[in-house]
Amino acid sequence: MTEQAARRGRPRDAARDRALLDATLAVLSESGYGGLTTAAVAARAGVSTATLYRRWPSKEALVVAAAAAYAQELTAPADTGTLEGDLRALLRDKAASMTGKEGGVLRSLIAEAAHNTPLAEVLTNTFVAPVRRRMEEIAQRAVDRGEISPVEHADLLGDLVIGPMMSKFFLTPLLPDEVDTASATETADHLLPFLLRAVGGKGPA
Repeated sequence: MTEQAARRGRPRDAARDRALLDATLAVLSESGYGGLTTAAVAARAGVSTATLYRRWPSKEALVVAAAAAYAQELTAPADTGTLEGDLRALLRDKAASMTGKEGGVLRSLIAEAAHNTPLAEVLTNTFVAPVRRRMEEIAQRAVDRGEISPVEHADLLGDLVIGPMMSKFFLTPLLPDEVDTASATETADHLLPFLLRAVGGKGPA
């Protein structure tokens, strides 16, 4: 077997893939999509641009892969045993994902997605759809426990989480001390009574 054939048959280095995806998210957070270059990502990851392009053929493909990987690492759904507890966990989770470094990444991706269809599809599938599914599951568990009556159009409940969070953290000018973890948690808790009422639940205990 020739050396070239051996290289083609060698499995990809998962650690190197991870380093490149992490570097992509770091550069996105610092420079936005427009300021991201494959050279900057490769340098941050400590590899050559040739190594990067063997994995992803373009900047767009790299960013799409990084966005998908990032979304998979967000906090896993929690079953707290109560409607109030489930909604609080979801709201705090989403508030945390829209602030700090995570918020910077999402802001960059959303801005680019307005005129980038593949990236918009990734955002819908990996950020929006999971929230909608999670809200449907939360509502169904609450129905099964007898906490609320069946909710009509439960598939729309996720937008009651996404919309206020986007308005607060992405569309409203905020001071630096208004986007830390504590303030994100406070915002989530302020939204909780409204979301509870929307699904027919009682106010927070």
